[in-house]
Amino acid sequence: MIETIRITLPYLALFSQIFLAGLLLLVIFRDSFGRGAVNFIGKHALVLGFLISLAAIAGSLFYSEVIGYEACVLCWWQRVFLYPQLVLFAIASWKDERSVFAYSVVLSALAGVIAAYQTYVYMGGASLLPCTAAEGACSKIYVKEFGYITIPVMSLTLVLYYFLLAWINKIYRNENRNA
Repeated sequence: MIETIRITLPYLALFSQIFLAGLLLLVIFRDSFGRGAVNFIGKHALVLGFLISLAAIAGSLFYSEVIGYEACVLCWWQRVFLYPQLVLFAIASWKDERSVFAYSVVLSALAGVIAAYQTYVYMGGASLLPCTAAEGACSKIYVKEFGYITIPVMSLTLVLYYFLLAWINKIYRNENRNA
């Protein structure tokens, strides 16, 4: 079972990226064919943010606690900025407080910078920071599927979902404010 999940997660990341690209097209072309999807996502943006956070934390903890992949310092910093969003979106969903996206975008941007840097290093770029993890975990690439999907790329995908969700929420709020 654990091995099946470990093998499946990169495929889920790939399908998630394809879905993300489709959502982006729906937002861009919302005036022609994407309006229904954008309205649906905008209406449920808080719950979707919570579910995205929950899935990301479950995947992260699966890799570190179940499989035993050691999280490096960069991974921990990404977690510092991404994990609190579960609580933020839970409270925001409960209180129907859409201003949470202002905080989510800032936290996501910080995590995204770290994930982009780590992806750069994993893809062969020069590291500017020394690895402080035991046994050089910073340089260990535990997951690399399809030539590019690594754990930092999965984190970047999550960040892009938060950005897109914030954008859709803004569109939804603006359109419903004027209606």
